[in-house]
Amino acid sequence: MKRQRGFTLLEVIVAFALLALALTLLLGSLSGAARQVRAAEDASCATLHAQSLFARIGVGQALQPGLQEGQFEQGRYRWRLSIAPYLDPLKAQATMIDPGAPQLLQLDLAVQWGDAPGQRLRWQTLRLAPTDPNRGQALP
Repeated sequence: MKRQRGFTLLEVIVAFALLALALTLLLGSLSGAARQVRAAEDASCATLHAQSLFARIGVGQALQPGLQEGQFEQGRYRWRLSIAPYLDPLKAQATMIDPGAPQLLQLDLAVQWGDAPGQRLRWQTLRLAPTDPNRGQALP
């Protein structure tokens, strides 16, 4: 009797099971990569919005200490900007500051686009704010 060549049913089932496992692992890694690309895109967009906001701050109006909030892209990105006088940590005691001298302000900007901890970025910078020429003058 001649023996037939070919695969048994058990060998075909095992091959399909291994193929299914390999495809599952491959698709899992691809979806993880897609999530990372999306997170990087969101962070890049938030950074661009923050740069444009920092570029506009103090243009056309005097830079004043306080708190400002707003949004970009119809509320997808929310921002909060805190402006406060800069306090030098190396100087333990307050010194007298000339009221006519420019003031150094610390800007703290937070941009958030979701509720997860990884969906928030924060920047800090310093700006030299010129004095307001109208401050201290009486109105006519």
